[in-house]
Amino acid sequence: MPSDELTAARQDLTADCARCVGLCCVVPAFTASADFAIDKPAGTPCLHLLPDSRCGVHDQLRERGFPGCVVFDCLGAGQRVTQDVFGGAGRRDDPAMAVVFTVMRQLTELLWHLREARTLVAPGPLRTEVERRLAGVEALTTGSADELAALDAAAHRREVGDLLGRVSEAARRDVPGRARDRRNADLMGAALRGADLHGASLRGTYLIGADLRGADLRRTDLLGADLRAADLRGADLTGALFLTGPQLTAAVGDDTTAVPAALSRPARWGPPPTGQRRRSR
Repeated sequence: MPSDELTAARQDLTADCARCVGLCCVVPAFTASADFAIDKPAGTPCLHLLPDSRCGVHDQLRERGFPGCVVFDCLGAGQRVTQDVFGGAGRRDDPAMAVVFTVMRQLTELLWHLREARTLVAPGPLRTEVERRLAGVEALTTGSADELAALDAAAHRREVGDLLGRVSEAARRDVPGRARDRRNADLMGAALRGADLHGASLRGTYLIGADLRGADLRRTDLLGADLRAADLRGADLTGALFLTGPQLTAAVGDDTTAVPAALSRPARWGPPPTGQRRRSR
């Protein structure tokens, strides 16, 4: 599936805040930190949430100390819960709505990765398994509030995670001179400038504040990698696997950072140069 088709396949995984009731500003708990300027208990509306469910400081979030809000993306879970599950009639302070939103957000993330996984393997048993699992998760998202609240989302995440691991291995198997895997490694603040990480698995790796300037991250598995404040200026993420928009938004990049074709560049990075550079393979 070409990148434009994958982008189209993910259209329903795009947040539509106009069709939500500000669930992401109510359901999660915030702890005062570098990501959030205030403490906010779970289920309590943020003090900046307006009566019409808009954020009163949306265009000043970073300046006001809320970068954690900038990088959050419900992947369409908000409108699915508000409109599809509760028929547009739910209240954002309804505890049942909060439970369903938490589950739905996990399901939309699984859909994001499974739709990519379908593009990474050739027709055969593994592709069939991906498609079967994808159909199953899509069916789960159409459940009732009671069905979704009773769902063991963690179990589904584990099962899909195992499947994505096998897809990742198959997709990276033919990378010449593949870099060694560093799955779940603690690389916070690591000096990795210019590092050759081509085809490695960095799944679940802590890369907070790591210096990855000019690093080769082509076809690297970045599922669940924590890229907050990671310096990706000049890095090449062409074909990186299981990367999300929020991961990119949380990182530092510039107009020389090459990103996967199916992902949008964070606006603050600036536009890519004409004919975004690619390393030779």
